[in-house]
Amino acid sequence: MLFHNISDAPEHVAPFSHAVEAEGWVILTGQMPTVAGAPDAALPEGIAAQTRQVIENLQTVLAGLGLDLSDVAQCRCFLTEFERDYALFNDTYKSFFPEDRLPARTTVGVTALAVGALVEIDCVARRRSSL
Repeated sequence: MLFHNISDAPEHVAPFSHAVEAEGWVILTGQMPTVAGAPDAALPEGIAAQTRQVIENLQTVLAGLGLDLSDVAQCRCFLTEFERDYALFNDTYKSFFPEDRLPARTTVGVTALAVGALVEIDCVARRRSSL
């Protein structure tokens, strides 16, 4: 297994690797709506802005590994205000993927997330050369 930490990605908020890779599968740690290089900056306001930042952070980690969102097979999404934010979260999330290439997904309502975030997303990608 390979344990990856990406220098351009946001700073860790807990003890983890940004991604772990085994046999072409790449498992990304859940990303928060924090900004690389500014770990103490205020989080973006609202679920749409936080979702965009989280997916941009996932893209940064993927890019650091020579991958992109088209390599993502599955996402797990965590929302602290599920009832309130689910529809707008979906609208923002789907804007990052072609309609005919949406990853498999689970979305769960949770009581809290690190750094007071409204959303966290992790994902599993696969290297194309490994298919």
